[in-house]
Amino acid sequence: MASKPDATQLVIFGASGDLTHRKLIPALARLECAGQLGSTVSIIGVARREMSDDAFRAELEAAMPQGLEREGFQSLKDRVFYHSADVTSTADIHALQTRLRGLSPSGDANTGRLFYLSLKPELFAKTLGSLAEAGMLAMENRDTPAWRRVVVEKPFGHDLASARTLNQYMHQHLREYQIYRIDHYLGKETVQNILGFRFHNTIFEPLWNRHHIELVQITVAESIGVEKGRAGFYDENGAMRDVVQNHMLQLLALVAMEAPATLDGDDIRNQKVEVLRALHLPDPADLAASSVRARYVAGEVDGKAAIGYLDELGVPKGSQTETYAALRAEVDNWRWSGVPFMLRHGKRMKKKFTEIKVQFRTPPVQLFNRPEGLSDREFRKKLRDGSLCQVRPNILTISIQPSEALSLSFGVKRPGANMVMTPAKLNFNYEDVFQCESAPAYQRLLLDALIGDPTLFLRSDEIDASWRYSDVIIDGWRAADARPISEYPAGSWGPEEADALFEGCEGGWSRG
Repeated sequence: MASKPDATQLVIFGASGDLTHRKLIPALARLECAGQLGSTVSIIGVARREMSDDAFRAELEAAMPQGLEREGFQSLKDRVFYHSADVTSTADIHALQTRLRGLSPSGDANTGRLFYLSLKPELFAKTLGSLAEAGMLAMENRDTPAWRRVVVEKPFGHDLASARTLNQYMHQHLREYQIYRIDHYLGKETVQNILGFRFHNTIFEPLWNRHHIELVQITVAESIGVEKGRAGFYDENGAMRDVVQNHMLQLLALVAMEAPATLDGDDIRNQKVEVLRALHLPDPADLAASSVRARYVAGEVDGKAAIGYLDELGVPKGSQTETYAALRAEVDNWRWSGVPFMLRHGKRMKKKFTEIKVQFRTPPVQLFNRPEGLSDREFRKKLRDGSLCQVRPNILTISIQPSEALSLSFGVKRPGANMVMTPAKLNFNYEDVFQCESAPAYQRLLLDALIGDPTLFLRSDEIDASWRYSDVIIDGWRAADARPISEYPAGSWGPEEADALFEGCEGGWSRG
């Protein structure tokens, strides 16, 4: 951790955008309300639009929801400022530097600065170049009170080559410990709890391997389609780049990683990288059997008619972009060899939910709930050939949204003379137990960036490993001989082809 500066300035580039109003400022207001922000922290919004400090404050205040956010903003707003600047203009960046010095009681000497790039990805490099040219990113050492850090929003690159190019460019101006690549999923309380759940509770960790776990299923399902104004961006990316490559592979890494030596950020990220590097890169010829891509067509969502993806405003005619991706992924290491990781993400699905299901293997011999009328020989044969499937009694479900909860299913004997087992569950819900809502993801992540804790941010080698895997899938889907894109009605559970990714008695996709 860096030494504590006399003052801290959070400089938000792209401050007139939606992210600043809906996520960043509300998160900072909650930190202020909780007494975690500190009176020496000020916020400077930067955008091209001309605006006064008072007008910016009034605009932000109007966007604050009632409650902690509005209460916190009242305390914070006198430390919120606005500066008009074009990030590609050297003169504008020098003028911003002068303004920042004037707003700090100690100028540059003892002021920590966090630059938040809430910008289009094509402006990342230009902004960093301008800041570097003005000398605004330089640091004497890692522990200086006058630290400089940069937060970069996703998407971080469009593929492996562009991500590497961006990383190389950033490393020309910044050391790796100055770069905070944000993935808001890692700020969610339940996601963070995966580490605590696994490595604090000894009853689960001995079973957390291929000998006891049959499969892991990760779902990020959305009921919305392409949000207004995002069609152009989305069509260039699709489900694989928008969610699977970042959010879902991060969830997979947390579930599959080995125990870190400490809770130090680099120790945790080292273990995540090892998992991502161990992801099996499927041969293009095998993609049809291990992946499905699809897009939604017209259907019905919550009783209302919904148009298809190709009819959304701004989607190019004849687009081949997927709004749904399902994968049967494999991690080729000693712990997980042979265990499928079933990944599914889609828009316009029947229900919105994000969860992880860990499905444990069945007992080696089925003593209970045997179908009547079958001889021992017939029963044994059907179990072996898969025509009769045993119920999987033990499934651990980690719910991430909309509720944050954990549940474990198991079998218990039904009352009566016969030995009949029936399902039961142990449940834990964050809000019920702690009597409060979990903090929004950006609240935790902004605080970590301000205090210099990189644990929940992505390192360059994590980005590299996740794109290396994702590119193989995307390139295979774009190949001339690839299977045509599938379709599914809006408001459904997705394309039927995705059900075939499960083999034998493994089961099927969760419905939340």
